[in-house]
Amino acid sequence: MQRGLPTKRPLPSVRKTIAVSSAKGGVGKSTIAVNLALAFARLGHRTGILDTDIFGPSIPTLLSLNGQEPRLSDGNQLLPIVNYGVKSMSMGYLVGEEKPVVWRGLMVMKALQQLLWEVDWGGLDVLVMDLPPGTGDTQLTITQQVVLDGAIVISTPQDIALRDAVKGVEMMRKVNVPLLGMVQNMSVFICPQCNHSTHIFGSEGVAQACVKHDVPFLGDVPLHASICDDADRGKPTVVAEPGSGRAQAFVAIAERIAKDIEL
Repeated sequence: MQRGLPTKRPLPSVRKTIAVSSAKGGVGKSTIAVNLALAFARLGHRTGILDTDIFGPSIPTLLSLNGQEPRLSDGNQLLPIVNYGVKSMSMGYLVGEEKPVVWRGLMVMKALQQLLWEVDWGGLDVLVMDLPPGTGDTQLTITQQVVLDGAIVISTPQDIALRDAVKGVEMMRKVNVPLLGMVQNMSVFICPQCNHSTHIFGSEGVAQACVKHDVPFLGDVPLHASICDDADRGKPTVVAEPGSGRAQAFVAIAERIAKDIEL
């Protein structure tokens, strides 16, 4: 019998699934992922977010849901936990907030399979999948098993982050996942005292990389203390400051993605 790649399947009761990747840690991927999910919900879509980072889950903190535990459905499926109108599932709900996940590969893959296939989403228009940094087992398993409607790659403008982001772009191409585009995070700092703009990490790095590698440029997210503060207190910017230019940046990116995937 000939052996090949796993057959890709859509996630049950989910109409559209997008992956948010960075290939490098520390570029604000999870913060952008959760704000995009909240932006989709604000646009009227039934939305969920799946945290696929087994070792460093961030979504419980970002949605102010630390300490929550999911219940089981009658069909023995995990029921997502909801806040701000967005359904969520994360390894962080299944282990203690301060407990490390000290597992080898087989246990990690078993947990990932549970998160992918044993969650009762109850009908979603769009699921945002927050991938861990890198291009390893987790990313490969997801891209080979799940029908993804597109992937977004997050990077800061600086060259050291872009080098890894490009690897993430090339991985998505290699596994035949549609590339929706790249988002440039921490693009510009505007001084709250004098309103002077400073490009701390450079100004056009992601836009230039998009041109070079033929990837759509989805937009900029500024470097602002409020985005970090909002995330740390579990009330992301789209919810905490919906009328701000920062929140509008997330909504504009969500609107473009929604159009591209025919949401």
